[in-house]
Amino acid sequence: MTEIAHDERLRRWRLVLGGDSAEGTGCTLAGTDAAMDGALSALYGDGSGGTSADSRSGGRSAGLGASAPSVARWLGDIRTYFPSSVVQVMQRDAIDRLGLSTLLLEPEMLEAVEADVHLVGTLLSLNKAMPETTKETARAVVRRVVDDLEKRLASRTRSTLTGALDRSARINRPRHRDIDWDRTIRANLKNYLPLPEKEGAYTVVPERLIGYGRASQSVKKDVVLCIDQSGSMAASVVYASVFGAVLASMRSIATRLVVFDTAVVDLTDQLDDPVDVLFGTQLGGGTDINRALAYCQSQITRPADTVVVLISDLYEGGIRDEMLKRVAAMKASGVQFVALLALSDEGTPAYDREHAAALAALGAPAFACTPDLFPEVMAAAIEKRPLPIPDMVTHQ
Repeated sequence: MTEIAHDERLRRWRLVLGGDSAEGTGCTLAGTDAAMDGALSALYGDGSGGTSADSRSGGRSAGLGASAPSVARWLGDIRTYFPSSVVQVMQRDAIDRLGLSTLLLEPEMLEAVEADVHLVGTLLSLNKAMPETTKETARAVVRRVVDDLEKRLASRTRSTLTGALDRSARINRPRHRDIDWDRTIRANLKNYLPLPEKEGAYTVVPERLIGYGRASQSVKKDVVLCIDQSGSMAASVVYASVFGAVLASMRSIATRLVVFDTAVVDLTDQLDDPVDVLFGTQLGGGTDINRALAYCQSQITRPADTVVVLISDLYEGGIRDEMLKRVAAMKASGVQFVALLALSDEGTPAYDREHAAALAALGAPAFACTPDLFPEVMAAAIEKRPLPIPDMVTHQ
């Protein structure tokens, strides 16, 4: 190892270990490195007192203080020294470790933060306590995140589901003007006969015609998104609201969005703006899945053409046996039922394994789903084929 590589390794270990007297690197930081160490110390120090300036000259100690100006300065520092993905993690840790949630109620603080899905979840949980002077800024922050998510997810979702809807609507005895000749010829290439008048010439015999129904522009599928708005599901609520708006923009899908805790709220009439949907939720509280599914079941008019997506960690505060009976009844009527433990990038959360196993026994496996996988899951449900369940799923 070269001397430069050795010094760089010591530098990195010094930033990780924080300069405690026992850290043993013997490395002294200066300039930008010292400032980075101060920003890390303020958040991840041992809480023994002092300020970030103290940490630059020795021991690491937590010291953001409880004032908005000091936190705003710290937010500016970490955005200077670290990439956006790291900034988002550090902000999340600051909210969790140092109890800074109440400071997010101040407009100047909101303007300083790096907006992401988790910050939106925190803002939504503070919605009821948010003063009017802050709400406009909060909506702007949420709007920024939602717009970014829509740009990332909308195009692929629409194209994936449009293909699935077309395939599910395909019919094998179409009227002449509804025949899809390209698909029909390809499907019948093995069925051919020689032409007697032309040696070496053949004609395809279309034993199976493929086409589309004449009402191809009408609503083909009904989708019900049933979202648990308990506090642990914050990121899932954000993503589900965005996907709900995307689905609602497709004329061939009739989308209903329902959120629940111990009460049930239908937010379908707000689906044209996911920000309105998000501010219509109330993160936290208990959970009554049975009541929510009872409402969703009452809204189903075309079971064979309906997909119900329950997004919940399955911790049921209502009547468990009734919940399972409702799922069984919906599936028996022809409803495609999908149970997602989470709709986020965070992996599988804590969830009720007994309820997940019971749903799996009914043919409705419960699994965590990333936003990138969600279009494929919905396409499979629309086409009534096996769901693309990730390998790490336990209850199948």
